[in-house]
Amino acid sequence: MNDETRRDMINRLRSIQGHLKGIERMVEEDQYCMDILAQTEAVSRALAKLDALILRNHLNTCVTTAIRGDNAEDRERVLGELMRVYEKSDKL
Repeated sequence: MNDETRRDMINRLRSIQGHLKGIERMVEEDQYCMDILAQTEAVSRALAKLDALILRNHLNTCVTTAIRGDNAEDRERVLGELMRVYEKSDKL
């Protein structure tokens, strides 16, 4: 993972942490449920963007290396991992 990608991921994670703390505060203050749901949806979208960034990095590094390499077991492993992620996301 290059430094720029790592920095982007860390920034996104910190933003998500801030949102979660805000949601916790909203619950503690007994704020309006629909406002809380709007914030949890924002966190879900932020996590989806983080997932996409992680997947893009994985495809551009680990998967590409495995596919270009000579080790068939590595190719099968990374492709199997991708399939499991896809199958899980399809069930959401």
